[in-house]
Amino acid sequence: MNLKLSPALLIAAALAITAPAQAANPAHVQRLLETRSCAGCDLSGADLTEAHLLGADLRNANLQGANLTNANLEGADLTGANLEGANLSEAFASNVSLNQANLTDANLKDANVSNAETAGAKTSGVDITGALLEGSGISVGSD
Repeated sequence: MNLKLSPALLIAAALAITAPAQAANPAHVQRLLETRSCAGCDLSGADLTEAHLLGADLRNANLQGANLTNANLEGADLTGANLEGANLSEAFASNVSLNQANLTDANLKDANVSNAETAGAKTSGVDITGALLEGSGISVGSD
């Protein structure tokens, strides 16, 4: 039996094997989107672009590498959350609790993070270009 595989199929198979896996727990993502409550959830790498998470309970959640571009997180509780490398560009995150959160290398470009609680937050390498930070405790060189 002589099977011929097209070059496009071979390339697609190679990309599928080498593509980074999304580690987020799909049940956790669904629970967050339905209830806005997911304390301690594994949402690492999740695509939460433009998600409406007003007042969400994300205490101690793992959001490492998550995409929260244009998400509405106003009033959310992210105390102790891992947001390392997360993309929060253009997110609306005013009045959030980021106490003890890990924001290392997070992208807050053009985000509104005004009046956020940030006691004990790790902020090294965070991109705050164009971000609204009034009353947040996040600034250039902060950690």
